[in-house]
Amino acid sequence: MSRFLILNRFDDGFGEYHRFAEPGDRLAYITTEAGAAPLDQSAALATVVVPSMDLETVLPAARELTARHGAFDGIVAISEFDLTAAARLRAELGTPGWQPDFVAGFRDKPTMKDRVAAAGIRVPRFLVLDRDSTAEDVVAKLGLPVIFKPRSGAASIGVVRAVTTRQLAEAMARVDPEGFECEEHINGDVYHIDGTRRYGEYHFVSASVYLNSCLDFALGAPVGSVLLDDGPRKDQVVAFTARCLDALALTDGAFHLELFIDEEGDLVFCEVGLRPGGAEIPYLHLDVFGIDLVGEAYRAITGQPPLGMSPPRHPAPSGGWMLAAEPRPLPSTVIYHRSMLGTVPGLYAESLPPIGEKFDGKGSYKHAGGHFRFTGPDFGTVRLAVLEVMARYFVLGEPAAG
Repeated sequence: MSRFLILNRFDDGFGEYHRFAEPGDRLAYITTEAGAAPLDQSAALATVVVPSMDLETVLPAARELTARHGAFDGIVAISEFDLTAAARLRAELGTPGWQPDFVAGFRDKPTMKDRVAAAGIRVPRFLVLDRDSTAEDVVAKLGLPVIFKPRSGAASIGVVRAVTTRQLAEAMARVDPEGFECEEHINGDVYHIDGTRRYGEYHFVSASVYLNSCLDFALGAPVGSVLLDDGPRKDQVVAFTARCLDALALTDGAFHLELFIDEEGDLVFCEVGLRPGGAEIPYLHLDVFGIDLVGEAYRAITGQPPLGMSPPRHPAPSGGWMLAAEPRPLPSTVIYHRSMLGTVPGLYAESLPPIGEKFDGKGSYKHAGGHFRFTGPDFGTVRLAVLEVMARYFVLGEPAAG
């Protein structure tokens, strides 16, 4: 019987960690208030609700739980935003598992690119910023357009594609530049590769190409992706991803890696998360492949054997997903949307915001203007279906008080 401490902020089925645990394992939770709902609190060692998941908040709670229940066999954090806190807790409490230096290779983008580049893999040229950095210096070294992004961000939050020096200077002036970097803009298609690694090999892997980008979504456009068919392109990006994961020493864990294929056909590393992909990716993989990426992430973190894969619920060689952006102008209140179910072949699931729902521009992938999932016989068929929903679906909002 093992004891695990879990940092949780999921407020849906992905917070049902008891589904992934071995019989007899005991789980203790440190959770946000919203994340408490899906937890199996009746069988828990303890549940501590905290106002934030900052290290300064969770460390005292973790120490108290350790004093009360003894040392934990592992600390689980699956959300991107909790990986660093969990690593620091392991170091502070002497708990086995991913330590801060390892996690920095997945959370700090300059460290990440340095380690991948050291393995001979192409990464975007980049500059780490400080208080003395100027937009003119950045543009002189990287050119325009240039990507300005947080060093440890996710979901394109805070990312700016600057097309002029002035635009970059304005973005740098709004924040403390020491928490940011700039990198060259790569023209080309963006792919995401998702899966789990066990014992240094793929346990499961899929490859998809984005339709629009995550940055486009942050700016108000829809975003989606389509699974690649088996073939040379999929083999190419999967092999490239394995090289990147080797460079970062990931032997056991879930990953979501993004890469570019530029206009010359060269592969360029973008970034990688030490967790399942966001948006509709976990749901689509469960539906199409019967694999629970969140459950497999839990099993890898705790050092337990994979859950395995069950028969697909929607057998299809391909699949895809799409998100509609929050309705503009922001803030807004939803006054109209149109269901797409039954109008586009291959669209099998959608989730639309209720009329009266309010949006403030901070929803990211979780609180979007519409969520859609697709299956189909091949990449081309699914791609057309996703593009059709992108073109036809709209959600209308009216201005709301901020």
